[in-house]
Amino acid sequence: MLKKALRIMAVAAALALAPAAGVAAEKPLWEVGVGAGFLMMPDYRGSDKTRPYLLPFPYAVYRGGIFRLEDKRMTARIFATDRVTLDASGYGAVPVRSDDNDARRGMEDLDPTFEFGPALRVKIVHVPEQKLRLTASLPVRAVFSTDFRSVRYEGFVVSPRLNFEKGDVIPGTGLYLGISTGPMFADCGYHKYFYDVEPYYAFAGRPAYSAGGGYSGSALTVGLGKNYKQFHFHAFVSADFLRGAVFEESPLVKTKTSWMSGLSVTWVFLTSKKTVADESIY
Repeated sequence: MLKKALRIMAVAAALALAPAAGVAAEKPLWEVGVGAGFLMMPDYRGSDKTRPYLLPFPYAVYRGGIFRLEDKRMTARIFATDRVTLDASGYGAVPVRSDDNDARRGMEDLDPTFEFGPALRVKIVHVPEQKLRLTASLPVRAVFSTDFRSVRYEGFVVSPRLNFEKGDVIPGTGLYLGISTGPMFADCGYHKYFYDVEPYYAFAGRPAYSAGGGYSGSALTVGLGKNYKQFHFHAFVSADFLRGAVFEESPLVKTKTSWMSGLSVTWVFLTSKKTVADESIY
């Protein structure tokens, strides 16, 4: 059964405290639809084994004041001002059969993981009339793995991001651009789950290895999208740069740059008549 995965803090205090420009657009309180996506992604960051995934998915958006469902994530808004938002959100990763991965052959499988924790989001620049926004986010998430019989805590991750968004990037086309970049940090528990090699799994060419906590590499994601009537189209490419990561010397790291890409189409067939103010630039 396939599981979806979808995987720098530089904030100026003066900008964070300045009033936001423009007014929010009116959008439906909720939307419902269906979609399908095609993903090419590695088994884990640093793996040289990349697999295709064809993923049908339900689509739902709820633009509530406290609870929100958007951008393929569910959030519970704890605190919000014109510039600063504190919410809680989650993330996840696919399982890996070790016998299908040469680097991990003979080792235990990697169970699917899910993450949950608070995220501080700061709006740095927002120019609605130019459909432009620059934000910074600081999510801190606990990571759990599960075999669907039990749940195990695997550590925590901190992944500050700088996010740039531009709507109608080619005037008149309705094409929107998103760029996200930043480092990742994790404790030894998280790194051990993915990159440790216990002595009884070691052999010539795969020595025993124990990972520590600290810098976990950096990521860069570029996405393009377009909304046309009831349809949303989106494509992206993402790179994880692992040079300098604390687990870089693990024998399970076979490449220092991990790539992921995908595209999706969504059909929105039902929307609410009630509208709410929304700051989306798309």
